[in-house]
Amino acid sequence: MNLFTLRRPAPSLDDLVLEVSPGEPSGDALMPTVAKPPQVFVRGQGSWLWDSDDRAYLDFSQGNAANSLGHSPQVLIKALADQTQALINPGMALHNRTQLSLVERLCHRTGSDQAYLLNSGAEACEAAIKLARKWGQLHRGGAYRIISASNARHGRSFAALAASTGAQENRFEPQLPGFSHVPFNDLPALHAAVDAQTVAIMLEPIQSAGVVPATEHYLKGVERLCRELGILLILDEVQTGMGRCGTLLAEQHYGVRADIITLGKGLGGGVPLAALLARGNACCFDLGELEGTHHGNALMASAGAAVLNNVLEHGFLEHVRESGLYLGEGLARLAYRYDHGAPRGQGLLWGLTLSEESADAVVNAALHEGLILSAPQPDCLRFTPALTVSKSNIDEMLLRLARAFSRVRTAQLQCRKGIAV
Repeated sequence: MNLFTLRRPAPSLDDLVLEVSPGEPSGDALMPTVAKPPQVFVRGQGSWLWDSDDRAYLDFSQGNAANSLGHSPQVLIKALADQTQALINPGMALHNRTQLSLVERLCHRTGSDQAYLLNSGAEACEAAIKLARKWGQLHRGGAYRIISASNARHGRSFAALAASTGAQENRFEPQLPGFSHVPFNDLPALHAAVDAQTVAIMLEPIQSAGVVPATEHYLKGVERLCRELGILLILDEVQTGMGRCGTLLAEQHYGVRADIITLGKGLGGGVPLAALLARGNACCFDLGELEGTHHGNALMASAGAAVLNNVLEHGFLEHVRESGLYLGEGLARLAYRYDHGAPRGQGLLWGLTLSEESADAVVNAALHEGLILSAPQPDCLRFTPALTVSKSNIDEMLLRLARAFSRVRTAQLQCRKGIAV
């Protein structure tokens, strides 16, 4: 059933946005840090969002993969409601049962020795960098340099930003020193970059910018290199962890084992929660070296526990794998029809390279069709639906995406015709 009935004439490329509804807040008071469409969203359920005009939108972004169980899942509503009535935040200097239970389960299920709860993926990556440098002081003669990959996205805090590349122009110079970048999926380049001051290699198993997966040969080679040279392997699983790739962690799919792992996004199911996991002698933080007012608070930890319970339920990860294959096959058919590149990804994390740098236009056209997507690069669309997404939702998404492609193609032809005239 098509829940989005508003249809409009094919617009020009400049008009592929919807206008804000009269009477809605203008957003002028909001700092313009992220480009956003004018709609104001008021409720959500599963794979659907509704705006203030009661228009329904099929959401295949889900907060850039944060809403792992979809919008307002009952298990999360109940967990937060129950926890709110019991305890919200006793303070970072005090234990709470929900926090302790979640870190113990995360360690048990991931084969980690210690875990720490934070608020965001960027914070988790920042903490991983701190932990690696502390380890370098203790075990590698003060080594501090971290090697990451070209087009990496590890967050917008200062250390995470320095570990990232290819983002929009950095106007916050000077950057934090001690980071270098080499091409992704290039083992010789990585090997050549390691020196006596290198403490760790930090990678995303699937790069969120462009959704570019590491090859199995590459990631296993990186792990082997780290073991041979006595340096740490940090895997940024903020995007790929918590079942997104069809396994609890993407490292399990690749058959590797990192020393430090970061989790975020889907761990909280939509609320701000992240985790730092460490193994072996990488567990070297001492008192006072990592803390935060809301770190490990009971309310957010209850959300993480609810998400983890669901992801570990029998058949859940199998559903993610099956739905992911179905989505990938559908995207491949659509890409072939519109002369775009082959889709790439794993589980329910997919990217599609377009034949032109028209990703923003497609995202805006999709809004006209009641479909929410994200564009991490000018020529790339990213698909991160709820892990509970149904095949019927995928079919509906493909229909709306096809109409969005047609809108953009029509607008492009009209523009070219105008130029020719």
